[in-house]
Amino acid sequence: MISESSAKETSLRQDFEVASSSKRVVKSLSQKLKKKGCRSEEEEDAPGISFRCLTLYGRSGGCKVGADATEDFGDMVGKRRSNASEEGKGFNTICGTEETAVDCFSYGVKDKFWKKTNKKLLELKESQRSGGMHVFLPDDILEMCLMRLPVTTLMTARLVCKKWRNMTRTSRFMQMRREGLYQTPWLFVFGVIKDGFCSGEIHAFDVSFKQWHKIDAEVLKGRFMFSVASIQDDIYVIGGCSSLNNFGKMDRSSYKTHKGVVIFSPLTKSWRKAASMRYARSAPILGTYEISSDCSIVKNQHVRQERRFLRSRVGGVSDVYEDPHRLSVRRQVRSSLDENEVSFFSSMKPNKFVRPKSDHSSPKVRKRFVLIAVGGVGNWDEPLDSGEIYDSVSNKWMEIQRLPVDFGTVCSGVVCNGMFYVYSENDKLAGYDIERGFWVGVQMTPFPPRVQEYYPKLISCNHRLFMLSVSWCEGDGQIGRRNKAVRKLWELDLMYLTWTEISVHPDAPLDWNATFVADRNLIFGVEMFKIFGQVLDFLTMCDVSVVESNWDHISRNHVAHEVDASSCLTKSLAVLHL
Repeated sequence: MISESSAKETSLRQDFEVASSSKRVVKSLSQKLKKKGCRSEEEEDAPGISFRCLTLYGRSGGCKVGADATEDFGDMVGKRRSNASEEGKGFNTICGTEETAVDCFSYGVKDKFWKKTNKKLLELKESQRSGGMHVFLPDDILEMCLMRLPVTTLMTARLVCKKWRNMTRTSRFMQMRREGLYQTPWLFVFGVIKDGFCSGEIHAFDVSFKQWHKIDAEVLKGRFMFSVASIQDDIYVIGGCSSLNNFGKMDRSSYKTHKGVVIFSPLTKSWRKAASMRYARSAPILGTYEISSDCSIVKNQHVRQERRFLRSRVGGVSDVYEDPHRLSVRRQVRSSLDENEVSFFSSMKPNKFVRPKSDHSSPKVRKRFVLIAVGGVGNWDEPLDSGEIYDSVSNKWMEIQRLPVDFGTVCSGVVCNGMFYVYSENDKLAGYDIERGFWVGVQMTPFPPRVQEYYPKLISCNHRLFMLSVSWCEGDGQIGRRNKAVRKLWELDLMYLTWTEISVHPDAPLDWNATFVADRNLIFGVEMFKIFGQVLDFLTMCDVSVVESNWDHISRNHVAHEVDASSCLTKSLAVLHL
């Protein structure tokens, strides 16, 4: 018994000594933790997650790590905090007070974590202050905003995201933009020659902002003497030549004439192929016209394809033109005709397509476009008198009636009021009825005087037919004073078949191959010529809607300073509303 009691007394004494030493250790540890806790009070007061253990509990001997979060983190952080607090209920601390905590992060990790969390909190507060950052526009309103942007800004907006890019490339968006009043005219200069090579570059000019833009076109490299025509938002490049021996150079010693057609879409900067012509042509005369979907143009072309030219019964009219209804007459014999023998132009009035009326009367009728190519130069450098018409819906070319033999080489053409007018080097004017499918001679006197080296250019503006020709100007009656050549703008009265002078171009006609195009009430022209060893270019514009139609210079010497003089011959011009 005595031995057992002594053994128990010895074990109790040892336990008491261990407890005393542990108590001293715990006391020193608690003092250290208190000092550390005072040092980290500022960090605890900062919003965010705390970096200390809440308490040390004795039941399981484990470490409970909680989070002290503010309201900025929402319900999830508050939920964690309440759970940690409830989980800690009923436990007794074995070391220090409840305000004392143990740092559970290694050295340096706490500071990195605090900085990262504090950065997120600052960003969250900043976004809450600026509430507009999280406002999202509906697609229809966004589409209306993008539709009103200029073309250059619209191209930049497509780089923002895929949604904007896809939205601005749809046919619906293009149609809405086309029908609105947000488009401005753009001029596209093709056929630039640099260092003897057909560079294929396209120079685009924004008329509203007076800015030039350069577009690289790999498709057109090595191609020259082609013609261009604009239809809605696309530009058709038709025919042309390319050298066989020196590819890329303008070498006409051995070349190939093309009959292919490519389409360029400036809004999408894309190229696509269309059906090829039946005959290869270089520099053909082009014209475009919008017709209704129920027009029987295809049927008319097949019916008249094999028919011969009929002789007109009206005296004085060339018998090589087909005029079965005796509609082409001279003004001098108009009074002698009966009611059935009326003039061609007056009889065409009821059959003209007036676009505003047509759109309102039948809004569901879908429109389509036709493109006519007449004349040009063939494979053997021979002038062509044949013509073809292209239907944009069927993507097919069909032959049309040939021009008369004595008409001469076609040098200019344009579509006006459903008629494709062409002018020849022999000073003859003819019109092709697009819907009926036959040629009609237009006889009038007198023709405007012109210098033979300069071929006239036909232009159509808002159902009005104009012609630009170069003529000699008298020396104001002074003896011995040399005459000078001027370029004049004439208008043809489609009722009385008379020419009226509208305006005089301000520049001297140094470019015999000057190109002119029309868009609504505006006429644009580009002249390029070489003088004193330097190539110069001018862009001019004339508004025919005003009483005094004056010409204005809109650009000078931008393209020509880096091109060859051969560009004066190969250049072509197209205008689009973008």
